[in-house]
Amino acid sequence: MRGIFLAFLIAMPSLLLSDSTTDSTEIAALMALLGGMLTFAEYYSSFPSFIEFREAPPLNRMRFLSLLLTIGALSLMARHPVDPTGLTSLIHGLGFKIGTALDFSYSPVHLITLMLPADAQPETINMVRDAAGLAYVIGLISVASFFFAIHIRNWPVANGAFNVWVNLPLFDPTTGGDVVHRLQRDGRINMIAGVLLPFAIPAAVNFLSAVLDPTVLSNPQTLVWMIGAWGFLPASLLMRGMAMLRVAELIEQKRRRAYANAEALQTA
Repeated sequence: MRGIFLAFLIAMPSLLLSDSTTDSTEIAALMALLGGMLTFAEYYSSFPSFIEFREAPPLNRMRFLSLLLTIGALSLMARHPVDPTGLTSLIHGLGFKIGTALDFSYSPVHLITLMLPADAQPETINMVRDAAGLAYVIGLISVASFFFAIHIRNWPVANGAFNVWVNLPLFDPTTGGDVVHRLQRDGRINMIAGVLLPFAIPAAVNFLSAVLDPTVLSNPQTLVWMIGAWGFLPASLLMRGMAMLRVAELIEQKRRRAYANAEALQTA
């Protein structure tokens, strides 16, 4: 089911924007098939390879739901000009209100509109602004939900013992110094990157405008994937950083309890 859901997510923009001028339907179908098979193989195997927090729900479920909502909402918004319905009107109106509210100086939404060329069509600018605002808010809600899961639902302890090898297969606890310090360092780096990325991506696109053409955002499917990635990646990095800091905190707590027990035995 995880593989099917991921394949559906990858194919969603092509399914909802079938009247688009893009010719990437076959590529989308291939990517959906590969993504579904890779997810199935990863979760079916008893030995983890690269997907983190595989046995620590609901982190990956929240990530997937965040990406699903982002891609689905942006696809419906991009569909509205060519095939308006009640649902697309609702999403389009919500995106307009959020995008307008967040379009102020130095905001990530405002910066992403500034990366468009000066001769861009007003419709393209408005669509990029509204899509960016909606994707950014969905990402913030995802981060807030995971914060709630950590501090209110006691993630990941509420799900039982946390296995570092299964949930962090790319993290080698035997190299690089103290495990707690490394987890704390990696967690802070991820959180800093998550905060800065919404500002850094538009600046990088402007800097590389000779290589990366911002006018491709006028294509609906390109708009969905680029703005979706811009909104999802920072939120995912923030959630990963919070998770690693939480794991470091749990290891440190376990160490303190072990030291306290050892001292109690020595004084007994």
